[in-house]
Amino acid sequence: MNLTVLAAEEVQSPLIPPLPELVIGLIAFLIVFGFLAKKLLPNINKVLEERREAIEGGIEKAEAAQTEAQSVLEQYKAQLAEARHEAARLRQDALEQGTALKEELRAEGQRQREEIIAAGHAQIEADRKAASQALRQDVGKLATDLAGKLVGESLEDHARQSRTIDRFLDELEAKAEAAR
Repeated sequence: MNLTVLAAEEVQSPLIPPLPELVIGLIAFLIVFGFLAKKLLPNINKVLEERREAIEGGIEKAEAAQTEAQSVLEQYKAQLAEARHEAARLRQDALEQGTALKEELRAEGQRQREEIIAAGHAQIEADRKAASQALRQDVGKLATDLAGKLVGESLEDHARQSRTIDRFLDELEAKAEAAR
């Protein structure tokens, strides 16, 4: 008998369990699987769903932040372009004002120069007339003194002296102009 039991045991493969153990293992597996399906699987699914929603919400928030950042960047670029345009316009205005001011100052300087030249010419003319008058008087006095010494009498009569001097100087001026 011993040999028959041994022969029966030899026939059974070590990889295939006996039928009663297989049934008990299958029942235990179904109980554990049922417990996991009823209790743990909904909690696991709930946590996975919350995680999926958090990830999707994070992605949406990141996309919204990306869109907002792009919008702010576009506004910044537009403001920067506008500021550059305004700076160029202000620079052009300043250049035009500087040119106008320079021309105005140049015209004012030219006007002042002409006034100074005109005043100088007037002063020279006045000085020339005063010198001519003083020279007439000096020449007249010298001529009268000389004529008085030549004639031997005094020519102190002022009216006659003046007429004589004027006549003499007029003749000199006429000769000078004729010589030109």
